[in-house]
Formats: sequence, structure tokens, C-alpha cells
Amino acid sequence: MGATVDAWTVADQKHWPCNMAAVALLPPKDLLLQACRGLEPGEHLVLRCACRLAELHELRLTVTATADIDRQRAQLVHEIDRWVAAELPAAPGGARLHTETVGAVVDRLAQFSALAYLALTATPAWLADDAWRRLAELANAYADLATEVSAGRCRLPKLNGHHEYEY
Repeated sequence: MGATVDAWTVADQKHWPCNMAAVALLPPKDLLLQACRGLEPGEHLVLRCACRLAELHELRLTVTATADIDRQRAQLVHEIDRWVAAELPAAPGGARLHTETVGAVVDRLAQFSALAYLALTATPAWLADDAWRRLAELANAYADLATEVSAGRCRLPKLNGHHEYEY
């Protein structure tokens, strides 16, 4: 990390259990949702991956052969998870364990985003409302997870083994 603090770091040491000068943060949910809609994701790896994941989910809704799409998604999820493991503080062993990795949550956000926008064009209003509610709830859950993980108060599942995702 450089000496300067950018939009994705926190230099306020009073919130950290150890003497970290600056810690990378996960992007806020509003920027993540914008990236899922294809708006300029910037340079943050998580935002770039979220943008591509949303594109893949949109494509997945229109094709029958999805193996290659799912393989690409798994690679992007793994990239996010590797970034989180390398850039964010490790939580102590006694910290609460989350059931999913950040990459898996971002992938679901991208999926729910694609489904919510599709619902605007092809479903009854109540189904569109349900899709948007699910997206909003997951976005809020992501925000909570990002805060907890960035502060080292939540552990994530270990990165090992094969990363395949099924529907």
C-alpha cells in the first residue's frame, strides 16, 4: 500500500485492533450496484469483477449452454476472494464465521441485479417488486458483510479446493 490514503482505505487507526496504517476496504453497496448495471466500475478489482459478473448473468438468461459462463463466473468469484484474502485484515479465530465468501455474495448480487432489471420488462408488477426487494435486501447484507470483514470482525470461509457454482 502506498503512503497516500485513497477512497478505498481507512487510516483512522483507533478502529483497528492493531497498528495498521491503512487498510483496503470493500467498495460501498451503491458503487457495487452501479457496477452491476454496467456503469463505470473504475479501477477497484471488486467493482470490475462485479460488472463482468452482471454481464455474464445477463448472458446466462438468454442462452441454454451455460458451462463456459459458469466457469468464467467461478474465476471472477475466486479473483474477488483472493483480493479480499490479500488486502483485508485477517479476523481472529474466534470471530463469527460467515457462510459465504465475499466473491459469492458479489456474484449473487450480480445475479439478482440482472433478474431485477429483466423483471421490469417481462413480468407482472408483483414479481418485479419481489425481485427488487431481494436485490435491496442482499445489497444491505453485502454492506453489513463489507463492514464486518473490513474491520476484521468476521471470518470468511477458507480459499481452498475447486470453485464450482451450480444452480
